[in-house]
Amino acid sequence: MTGTDTETDTETDTDGRVVVVGGGLAGIAAALHCADAGRPVTLYESRPRLGGMAFSFTRDGLSVDNGQHVFLRCCDAYRGLLDRLGVTERTTLQRRLDIAVLRPDGRSARLRRTAGVPAPAHLTPALLRYGLLSPVDRARAARAAVALRLLDAADPRLDARTLGDFLRHHGQNRATVDALWGVLATATLNLPPDDASLALAAKVFRTGVLDRAAAGDVGHAVAPLGDLHSIAARRALTAAGVDVRLAHHVTAVRAGAGPLAVTVRVRGTETTVHPASVVLAVPPRVACRTAPELAAVPAGRCARLGTSPIVNVHVHYDRRVTDLPFAAAVDSPVQWFFDRTESSGLAARRPGAQYLAVTVSAADDIIDTTSPVLQQRFVAELARLLPGAEQADVLDVFVTRERHATFRQSRGSGALRPTADSGLPGVWLAGAWTDTGWPDTMEGAVRSGITAARAVSEPTAAETMGNLA
Repeated sequence: MTGTDTETDTETDTDGRVVVVGGGLAGIAAALHCADAGRPVTLYESRPRLGGMAFSFTRDGLSVDNGQHVFLRCCDAYRGLLDRLGVTERTTLQRRLDIAVLRPDGRSARLRRTAGVPAPAHLTPALLRYGLLSPVDRARAARAAVALRLLDAADPRLDARTLGDFLRHHGQNRATVDALWGVLATATLNLPPDDASLALAAKVFRTGVLDRAAAGDVGHAVAPLGDLHSIAARRALTAAGVDVRLAHHVTAVRAGAGPLAVTVRVRGTETTVHPASVVLAVPPRVACRTAPELAAVPAGRCARLGTSPIVNVHVHYDRRVTDLPFAAAVDSPVQWFFDRTESSGLAARRPGAQYLAVTVSAADDIIDTTSPVLQQRFVAELARLLPGAEQADVLDVFVTRERHATFRQSRGSGALRPTADSGLPGVWLAGAWTDTGWPDTMEGAVRSGITAARAVSEPTAAETMGNLA
């Protein structure tokens, strides 16, 4: 048999099985909740690991996260998944929101909520002391925050506007957008304010910052993401009875004429299975390629969702250059950096050294810049932000890129996001790109998986009538 030949076999469903295609957070959540509902589940993942876009890999013996994936206290679904996987203790969550914001000229500020003060007044003292803006700009920012809090993120009219347009309409100048609003918006929406959907921005700022005082407290993993989202997830899925099949590539899903059919390829052999239901928990472009019949139903509009890239620059120093666990930066190509010394294993391998990971969202302008250029640029920028970095020796520096990190959360994107119901019989959709009401985040991914699982588990009208008879 040549390398392009395939053998074909067929398996027919007899037990109401659910097939979940994709082992990211959406697929993991969908599989667990389907299993909880008593459905037999098979999860197919084309890669040899779980975790989707939130994963780790090994480089020179150290664990490297592909990106710096944070969550907030308001991310109830994702935090619930961490509990289910038994890894909550391998994350940390601030007791109260506290973000250091640095500038290359040495000036800095903190976005810190005041304990015991209800929203939205919990951020007033921090805004009044925010020295990166003039007193006049701080007052204008407070008024814009009040206006933003009055928006209804579910109003479809907001999706036709950008956050930048709204901010300018409410008196925000470029300095205020760059030094305040853009710090959070660009990181969460993976687009600059002038491009980002106002509807999604309203969701971010209202749910994450303005509506509840504690909602915006920042959490992140203190262990490699692979330990959380792959190793622990596979253990939990197996315990729930899910049949997890890694390195299995689903090449086609056929619905409509005839029984539901899923074609799976592994090591040159193709098998067609006929489950009762399918959850497509893959990116929109993959979903449309795998299930071409989506083009004939409204959900097929998701094919027009673009993507936005993220670039990460990883720097190992021979000594500690900052005591900050993470920080944002303004007036610098460095948007955020995170201390990954402990989670990577560098602390144990080389005591006293430090590993900082720089994250650049909305990285369209640099996604194709060569690694040597990016390495030189960001090492120099970190030295401008952190005086200790200028005296330190760089042990290693490398670049990772996610060209399709998120769907493009621009104005008009809301109309392209389908619900869990694909419109094809027996086929459901999951992923942070579906219509969760949230931006493309780990929280949105988990919520989408839960929603799809609930839809799969609901009895059909025919089944309900049959039970009543």
